[in-house]
Amino acid sequence: MWVVLVAAGYALAVLGVHGQSVFDRVTTGQLEVPGSQSQTGEQILRSSRNVGESVTIALTGIDPGTEGLDETLLPVRSDLAGIPGVLSVVDPLALPGGTANPAAPPLLATSGDGFLLVVELDPSLTEVEHQTALDAVTTRLAAVPDELRPLAPKVTGVVGSSSLIVAAITDQVREDLTVGERIALPIALLVMVAVFGGFLAAAMPMAGALASIAGGLATLLGLTYLMDVDAAVVNVVTVLGLGLSIDYGLLIVSRYREELHALLDDGGRGARRRRGDGAVARAVETTVATAGRTVTFSAITVAVSISGLLVFRPAILRAVGAAGVGVVLVALATALTLVPALLALSGRRLHRPGVLSRVPGLRAVLARTADVANDDGVFNRLATRVQRRPWFWFGGVLAVLVLLALPLGHLQVRNSGIELLPQDSNQREFVDLLAADFPATTSPAVTVVARTSVEEATAWSAQLGQLDGVAGVEPPVAVGDYVAIGVRAATQDPGDQVAAGVVRQVRAMQPGFETWVTGQAANQIDFVDAVRSGVWWAVGIVALTTLVLLFVMTGSVVIGIKALLTNALSLGASLGVLVWGFQDGHLAGLLGFTSTGGIETYVLVLVVAFAFGLAMDYEMFLLSRILDLHREGRDDATAVRLGLQRSARIITSAATIVIVVFGGFVAGRLLVIKEVGFALAVAVLIDATLVRMILVPATMTLLGRANWWAPGPLRRWHERASVLLH
Repeated sequence: MWVVLVAAGYALAVLGVHGQSVFDRVTTGQLEVPGSQSQTGEQILRSSRNVGESVTIALTGIDPGTEGLDETLLPVRSDLAGIPGVLSVVDPLALPGGTANPAAPPLLATSGDGFLLVVELDPSLTEVEHQTALDAVTTRLAAVPDELRPLAPKVTGVVGSSSLIVAAITDQVREDLTVGERIALPIALLVMVAVFGGFLAAAMPMAGALASIAGGLATLLGLTYLMDVDAAVVNVVTVLGLGLSIDYGLLIVSRYREELHALLDDGGRGARRRRGDGAVARAVETTVATAGRTVTFSAITVAVSISGLLVFRPAILRAVGAAGVGVVLVALATALTLVPALLALSGRRLHRPGVLSRVPGLRAVLARTADVANDDGVFNRLATRVQRRPWFWFGGVLAVLVLLALPLGHLQVRNSGIELLPQDSNQREFVDLLAADFPATTSPAVTVVARTSVEEATAWSAQLGQLDGVAGVEPPVAVGDYVAIGVRAATQDPGDQVAAGVVRQVRAMQPGFETWVTGQAANQIDFVDAVRSGVWWAVGIVALTTLVLLFVMTGSVVIGIKALLTNALSLGASLGVLVWGFQDGHLAGLLGFTSTGGIETYVLVLVVAFAFGLAMDYEMFLLSRILDLHREGRDDATAVRLGLQRSARIITSAATIVIVVFGGFVAGRLLVIKEVGFALAVAVLIDATLVRMILVPATMTLLGRANWWAPGPLRRWHERASVLLH
């Protein structure tokens, strides 16, 4: 069944055998908040302007007054005008009077060393006709610099349009996904070989990971028919499914080997070594009943933390929430069905040492790294050391986490556009070139849409010019039943604090008619406000559900509260490192990006949701072992110490692989993917080391019997329900 499902998932989502792949259906552009001022204003402008897309080539290194230039461009204009779907072809030399025409200056470079050639497409074209015309125009424009080189040997040209920018971002998403997988999957496989001592056991979590990727992409494809899905969601959700499925597969395979060893070795007396005695079936059943239960609780907790994104208004957060829940369920399904099926097929082969263990050089290494049932190991000794001085370790880790979180004090949030692409992207080069050499063609940082007459808007625009941070106000232009007024802020960055200050001042004005303020800064303000309005609902839902799930699992209220507090500390530290590295730019040279001066707003929300879910993942792994020992009657100190020893190998192995997976996506070039991958890798590193290995044992040691406290009525309810739960 899984072979069929995986093949279908890849065929539909990646190859697009039904017509369009998931990469063809995702969208990109300015993030919008439904019903906000900025979104309403943009909708009014889009619906009122019946103009087609413009495809432009920005030519530099050539003087517009070069002799013979107009004649050389004649066949270019003729070819472009003859392409079906082209409405007009404009360049400064084609205007009456040439470069002396009053309409020519916006098409001429301010340096005098270049000009624009603009092609407008028919807005009534169908999607197929538009794409055909766009491809033909782009191809013809790309050949222009070569044709002009006899006149100007140093001439260069960059072709750009809104569709090409979207395609550049989508293609970068696809490329980053491929690069991330190529880096992460081989290294993850090697780590699992070290954990299990052979390729057979290591291949099973990897099979679950590949199945989860197929399922996650298919889920995303289905969601694109129900809602708009931003291109960045593809990588974000894929990396989550990859990490979780490997986590869960590791736990299932490790527990199966443990159970199989217990059944076949039977204390070393040689019993149960006969084939056909049902040992494999019993080991699989026990594994799913124990580790499978832990995986189920973990998946539910992760899904709940991600589902908190559904309460937010921005479409991208809803899309990630819906897709994230879907991919978590796929990862759970692979862990509970695909991996156990592979274990059953492998039979007793996982009980025997792998081929690698026979290699002399590797035997000693695998003896230390491969999973072993030994209660006297490094993690036992670590827990013992922590338990001797719990206050010291608790205070030390707390101080480190607070120190790492300090950069959050100067956090700035952004909703970037073209800045997300790498510096050498031709579309980013095109936009930067227009801003530098053709500023008249760029949109103003702030646009005011007003329901009034041009005359009233003109009178009011004089007041706009007097606002702080305003460099100039463009003449009001009628747009259908509305008027648009461009306000140019005194900044080169349309999303910085200067532009945001202009937006707030304009919105505070009362002109006597209805207005909507749009632009990158306006959208950014609306996005942040929408996140703030939903954040406490999301936090409340996730916190309450987490407390309930942990109580159902453990019968304790204290453990749930402790988990929320320790996870909050871990999140604060990881976000502080993110701000230090990306906003402050300390890691720009190392990781190959240019800081935008802030962190993408939705990246913060996604990192909090995903990192909290992954932290709960490791919390479940650790707690399940401590809980088993507690129920066996072990004292609290022993339960914590042995629980850490028995679970820490899987936690550290899983965390190492997840860090590798997330780190692979840091190698991508799209800024948001870098930020998400880096932040989650740091979050997992902090949680799996400082928090899970030191802070949790220290706090549980300090709490002692109070770890298992619950009010009398809740405790009695849990005791009655435990028959069903356990």
